[in-house]
Amino acid sequence: MKAIVFPGQGAQFPGMGKSLYEENPTAKALFEKANEQLGFRITDILFEGTEEELKQTKVTQPAIFLHSVILAKTTPNFAPDMVAGHSLGEFSALVANGVLSFEDGLALVFQRALAMQEACEINPSSMAAILGLEDQVVEQICASITEEIVVAANYNCPGQLVISGSTKGIEIACELLKVAGAKRALVLQVGGAFHSPLMQPAREELAAAIEATHFNTPICPVYQNVNALPQTDPAIIKKNLIEQLTAPVRWTQIVQQMVQDGADKFIEVGPGNVLQGLVKKIHRDAITEGYN
Repeated sequence: MKAIVFPGQGAQFPGMGKSLYEENPTAKALFEKANEQLGFRITDILFEGTEEELKQTKVTQPAIFLHSVILAKTTPNFAPDMVAGHSLGEFSALVANGVLSFEDGLALVFQRALAMQEACEINPSSMAAILGLEDQVVEQICASITEEIVVAANYNCPGQLVISGSTKGIEIACELLKVAGAKRALVLQVGGAFHSPLMQPAREELAAAIEATHFNTPICPVYQNVNALPQTDPAIIKKNLIEQLTAPVRWTQIVQQMVQDGADKFIEVGPGNVLQGLVKKIHRDAITEGYN
């Protein structure tokens, strides 16, 4: 069975989507529709912008979403048996399996990006990648830090977990995790503490927009970030999507569940190849491929 997976923030690169825009009339029309809807020419930043410009959350998130979704919409015989997306990628997955329209998906992603940017400005916060420790050890150490907020945020693959929290909380956790035997505790260059309780203001803002958006019945199940389970009920998909901003991304568990449900080929649609690497680390025998 074929699982289609969509990357999240961090996969962006200057020039992404340019050949797609130039060579495919359908893709060009969708990019132009996005320019009009967003009220600025995101294609100019995608094709000609600097890495710095692309790093702004309000640009990065719609940029990755557009690249992924337009690739999916212009790929012949695009017929997933199941879909999933890492963090932001879940919105791309929900357009790919028909739950959201292109326009509604883009509107929600842009609103999510702005709300997250605002939440980041309220509290100085960050994330860090922890390599070489059992998930349970990381969770216990995070739980032991009571004076600051710090939580497990991304279960990327065995031995690679990203934590999220206040700047001070991340600092304390990194020191404790190194003492506990982490091979590396690397603070990430991100705007703030995504997938942590510090995103609550953004979650509340986005919840209203998600509630007001029409969700269709999908053509195949989406394996959602919050619980790693397959879902086809639009009401439950909506509820899980609202929870996503403050809950961890259970990527390891998503891939394991997809394999258990019959997935043997994973196709990453969008910029970069991060997810293909993670899939291989979670399930060595998986066949991986990328459309980018």
